[in-house]
Amino acid sequence: MKKIMNPILLVSFLLAISLQLSGQTFGDRVLKKIERRADRRLDNEVDKKLDKVEEGIDEGLKGDNPKKGSTNTSNSKTEKNSNTKDVADAKSTTTEFRSYSKFDFVPGEKLIVFEDFSQDATGDFPSKWNTNASAEIVTVEGQEGKWLALTSSGIVTPDFITQLPENFTLEFDLLITPKYSFYDSWFYIHLLAAPNKKEVMNWNAYQGKRSGIQLALHPQDAGMTPHGRASYVMYTKGASTMKNDVASLTAFNSADKNKVRVSIWRQNQRLRMYVNELKVWDLPRAFDKDLVYNTVLFEKENAKAGNNYFIKDVRLAIGNPDTRNKLLTEGKFSTTGIYFDINSSTIKPESGGVIKEIADVLIENPTLKIKIYGHTDADGDNASNLSLSQKRAVAVKQLLVKEFNINDSRIAADGKGETEPVASNTTPDGKAANRRVEFIRQ
Repeated sequence: MKKIMNPILLVSFLLAISLQLSGQTFGDRVLKKIERRADRRLDNEVDKKLDKVEEGIDEGLKGDNPKKGSTNTSNSKTEKNSNTKDVADAKSTTTEFRSYSKFDFVPGEKLIVFEDFSQDATGDFPSKWNTNASAEIVTVEGQEGKWLALTSSGIVTPDFITQLPENFTLEFDLLITPKYSFYDSWFYIHLLAAPNKKEVMNWNAYQGKRSGIQLALHPQDAGMTPHGRASYVMYTKGASTMKNDVASLTAFNSADKNKVRVSIWRQNQRLRMYVNELKVWDLPRAFDKDLVYNTVLFEKENAKAGNNYFIKDVRLAIGNPDTRNKLLTEGKFSTTGIYFDINSSTIKPESGGVIKEIADVLIENPTLKIKIYGHTDADGDNASNLSLSQKRAVAVKQLLVKEFNINDSRIAADGKGETEPVASNTTPDGKAANRRVEFIRQ
């Protein structure tokens, strides 16, 4: 096959011949024009190559491609490899994080319970729970993972929660059927001091002698109530000893906000409860110091058929995190309270409380330098887990730099993948404990 001369050289050659016949001045101008056009063409090719390189290193707060079989997640939809979508995700993450600007919830230091129902089959009642009603594991269109659907009035309880110590945090996702439409149906969270947990399952009889706290949520009803509601009642041997008026709950309605994150925080007698970023209650004497709390119940009250509550990702952690002491004195702080979308470095906004704690320490100690390490569970392959952990660490660093104006030079970031587990990777609890972020003083 004959080789074809480069088009630009060919044109130049032909013009050079013709220009010898038409005058040198005109010829010089044409040749210079050809050179400029060639330079622009070369520049365009170089720009394209550089764009690809920059895309590879611009980790920002982008989401990453999912890795089949991995549970290194809190919650997300499957993502495609699209630079446009990554940029949109980064902007969305920043916007959502800013919406949580007053969110001061910090999960307990030691994670002891994580329930995502991954070990249970769809259609079954979860093996580690108990109920006096009807409930089953389901999947929900548009939502990741499995949910426990409360399909009839009654209670469900995680049997594996046997203590609620003086310092603990309890979190879970709560979802309602879209266009939920029954005015009197409340969702209750009961935190009880129950001497005999079996007796609790006869709930109708037990309510009259219970001791503990009742927290109640009601979404905005489809066309019936102007806003969602929340209430709080403290019981001692069945008698109501403290009750708060119903609070407005605009963050929860059946039209467009039918999924919320509920966070409960106990510090000795103090109770704080949040629905998404909204602090619903902050009560200094809610818990009775003489009671031993040991039981969590979730209750669905009254609803038309098809109007269900769903719960997912139940997290119980104990201990009162001391970020400042851990970083400054011990030189290390580790947390499972920074949450990411599934197989992604996109940070969930409910991570805001922990990240602000870290930022405060850095702001108050301007000479302090740290290194951030991301860790994953062992699902999926080693290389993908290592890459994911690195990108998550970088995402946390960039959020500290961009949102809190921490100097970039004070923070290094890296990942260790699945190489340093702190718990077994054979259970949901263990995997959740391994999915963590560490901050090391340098």
